[in-house]
Amino acid sequence: MYAIIQVGSLQYKIAEGDVISIERLDKKEDEQVTLEKVLMLVDGKDVRVGQPFLSNIRVTAKVLKQVKGEKALSFKYLRRKNHNWRKGHRRQLTNLSITKIAAAS
Repeated sequence: MYAIIQVGSLQYKIAEGDVISIERLDKKEDEQVTLEKVLMLVDGKDVRVGQPFLSNIRVTAKVLKQVKGEKALSFKYLRRKNHNWRKGHRRQLTNLSITKIAAAS
């Protein structure tokens, strides 16, 4: 069984036991998170697609830790002007462990 969820503007394919990195959530470590924006659920031959979201499916996850992503560098160079600059940026991420994909009660 797997599901396609949306967190922020990004979509992720998840299954129970997966560990994903998403945009930073304001949660503490070992805290439970419920993700409600489920776009699609596949369970064997049973495929359910939301319009745009499935209303009765919830994904429960556990926050593992808050981390920083890899550094992305931006560099600009102007020839013959003796001018250049370099900037770096690291995204703030949250690692989640998917514990359960189930229908809401």
